[in-house]
Amino acid sequence: MRFSLFVHMERWDEETSHRELFENLTELALMAEAGGFSTVWVGEHHAMEYTISPSPMPILAHLAAKTSTVRLGAGTIIAPFWHPLRAAGETALLDVISNGRMEVGIARGAYQIEFDRLADGLAAADGGKHLRELVPAVRKLWQGDYAHDGEIWQFPTSTSVPKPVQQPTPPMWIAARDPASHDFAVAQGCNVMVTPLMKGDEEVAALKAKFDTAVANHPEVPRPDLMVLRHTHIHAPEEPDGWRPAAEAINRFYRTFDAWFGNKATPSNGFLDPSPEEKFADRPEFAPEALRTTAMIGTAAEVVERLRGYEELGVDEYSFWIDNSLPHEEKRASLELFIKEVLPAFR
Repeated sequence: MRFSLFVHMERWDEETSHRELFENLTELALMAEAGGFSTVWVGEHHAMEYTISPSPMPILAHLAAKTSTVRLGAGTIIAPFWHPLRAAGETALLDVISNGRMEVGIARGAYQIEFDRLADGLAAADGGKHLRELVPAVRKLWQGDYAHDGEIWQFPTSTSVPKPVQQPTPPMWIAARDPASHDFAVAQGCNVMVTPLMKGDEEVAALKAKFDTAVANHPEVPRPDLMVLRHTHIHAPEEPDGWRPAAEAINRFYRTFDAWFGNKATPSNGFLDPSPEEKFADRPEFAPEALRTTAMIGTAAEVVERLRGYEELGVDEYSFWIDNSLPHEEKRASLELFIKEVLPAFR
């Protein structure tokens, strides 16, 4: 099982500058490469300070110039916001800049608040049809001349310029949850990325079962890879309550996610307050005590034991999701412990 880092700039007040956050992200990415991580992933989100990434491409291009071995993943671009020609060309350019280290993940999108601003109010739940049309179109554009006459996009004969370094195509990933998404991804020869969010390891097993079913249904396709993305924080063993700051920070992160996802309030200069704690009185999965056991929080030894279970389950890549509302210094210390005390157990 290989390991990757999933990272964004996240801003919780106006005291920290965007430039400082950019330097912090760069530091974490360089640590990941030096520590033996396979990939650094950066996603796409718009107009929200708590997840800053209007496009992963310039961030990853910057990291391409700073690194030499780690792979660089756009994870994920939001299908309804990308024309196939733009998606093919920009990802191929990143592959050229990085000399063949680009990977691209594609998702249908989740935040209605973004769709209201970038997609003329298209229902976020309807983004799947864009994903299903975008994936094969991008792959064909990477390979040569292609004319497209789809339900959403139509264009005459075109091609991706430049062409990607990786042939016949760079790796493509699809963010999947329901069985139909798993089936589409596998049928297209795409790798699959999943997140159990606030659910326990039984959800990881359930998602793996959906993936396995899709693989069994498509024996004509070589088995793709499966990645699990999970909030992760390592604390020192001499800190018996070291889990609590991380669990409380992840609670804040998810309550903020809830506020954005709910789309009930107008953001103020890119900020939305987290949904109030009392809203979740009957949602025990939000409690720090629950997040202690569902998120990947613990000492290095505890985390190694859990990750062994993921490896035995057949997970190909575990992605250390470092976004959690904690200060940069605490994220860096956690990542250092992971590199020093967790990764060696899997080499």
